[in-house]
Amino acid sequence: MDRSAAWDRYLPPKAAISEYGRIAAYELQPGEVVEECRRLYRDLPLKIITAFDERQETGAFRIMYLFGVPRENRFLAPFIRVQEAFPSLTPVIHEASTYERKIKTFFGLIPEGHPDPRSIILHENWPAGLFPLRKDFPGDSRPAEAAGEFPFRRIGGEGVYEIPVGPVHAGIIEPGHFRFSVAGEEILFLEPRLGYSHRGCEKLFETLAPADRLRLAERISGDSSYSHSLAFCLALEELGGTRPGEQAGFLRVLFSELERIANHLGDIGAIMTDAGFNFGGAQGARLRETVMRMNDALTGSRFLRGVNRIGGGISRQIPAETARLIDGELRGLLAEFTAVMAVADNSHSLLNRLEHTGTLAAQTARDHGVIGVAGKAVGFSADARVDYPYAAYGTLVPEVVTETGGDVLARFTVRVREVRNSLDLARRALGGLSAADDPVAPEAGALAPNAYALGIVEGWRGDIVYLAATDARGKISRVDVRDPSFLNWTALSYAAVGNVVPDFPLINKSFNLSYAGNDL
Repeated sequence: MDRSAAWDRYLPPKAAISEYGRIAAYELQPGEVVEECRRLYRDLPLKIITAFDERQETGAFRIMYLFGVPRENRFLAPFIRVQEAFPSLTPVIHEASTYERKIKTFFGLIPEGHPDPRSIILHENWPAGLFPLRKDFPGDSRPAEAAGEFPFRRIGGEGVYEIPVGPVHAGIIEPGHFRFSVAGEEILFLEPRLGYSHRGCEKLFETLAPADRLRLAERISGDSSYSHSLAFCLALEELGGTRPGEQAGFLRVLFSELERIANHLGDIGAIMTDAGFNFGGAQGARLRETVMRMNDALTGSRFLRGVNRIGGGISRQIPAETARLIDGELRGLLAEFTAVMAVADNSHSLLNRLEHTGTLAAQTARDHGVIGVAGKAVGFSADARVDYPYAAYGTLVPEVVTETGGDVLARFTVRVREVRNSLDLARRALGGLSAADDPVAPEAGALAPNAYALGIVEGWRGDIVYLAATDARGKISRVDVRDPSFLNWTALSYAAVGNVVPDFPLINKSFNLSYAGNDL
């Protein structure tokens, strides 16, 4: 592999570098890691912080910090080895907070200096001193139930009271608890409590048969089945040295954009429903159903499950005549969507309801590492399709749309513009199929031993990151999954403050974060 310019620009001069494909890893002493990460963070986005239980091999835990180098599609990975504790980055890089809390909860390692070291995801009925991502934890057994209490934060003052909402809700949605502190109807503070959907997914990646791991990835977050499975495939293809063919690249773009279109259409309609604009809500649901049926016709799955194959294969090919029919349907969908949005744009009551509601400040979003729709709505142009191109996105380069308002209207508008963008991308991907290479995919190769690989995909909520590691035999030893909701849930509270309680369903819908994708 040619040496990346990023290596020369960002790596410490005397660092001993281990290269794993696009990842350059180098060891630091624990006392050096805060300053080194702060140096990298000045220029580069933090993509993930994770831990590995390597006590059998090295007698220590490894904590790895991955920073992306946009447009060069490379990643820098300083790491430290620790026994029980590690220096917290949170006082200088707030975005690190939830990663470090997760490491504490699942590995039992203490982030020294962390301002909020409470458990995350695992609930108070989980026994103390039991850490499910350690290698000696038996993943096939159910621990005894404990009786603890989660220390919610309290807001004092005259006239301040709490409104608990959930975890069971009136609608058919996943469980999550929201604790509002209010004065009258104004929200002073909001604390989400998640983890009710925790399924032990990362432990399952260690123990499942290889054929079942891809199915697990599809079920991390059901409305992002395709993007999650694609990120997993990309990581394993890099570990196996497999280069998918050209046609697989175009197909992956097509299905990725169909997933984005369907979910954005559903959200656009749901936001209009929550704002009392029922015409728009009905049309959004109808148009989403059109795409879901298209998915089913193309793949046999409305949620595009069972489509991806490690190595670049696709379970079903698209004949030329079918491609022409789908192209016509996409053109018709754009015309219908344009007509619906023309009506919505003329509804002053709708736009007034969305504008200035649930505003997230750009600095707050930056501090929390907000990505995807919520990040683009405050002007962040990060998009994995452009920053770390995969599939055929190096050829079919998307326009990255941004707004600056940071409110519900800005998040709504980002979705509207992305639908138009994605319809164009999907049609261009269909056009590319006719000139693409042989559809027969290469066989997935044996995985490199003692290696790491990153799969990063721009899901419809934001970028999805899979970091996979192998042991000395080339077997999967660890898969860390980072759904965009893991970062964005922490920012939702700030968007709600200063609004009235009846605004919260609309604000929450404008983020539309995944409970399951967070809870793993």
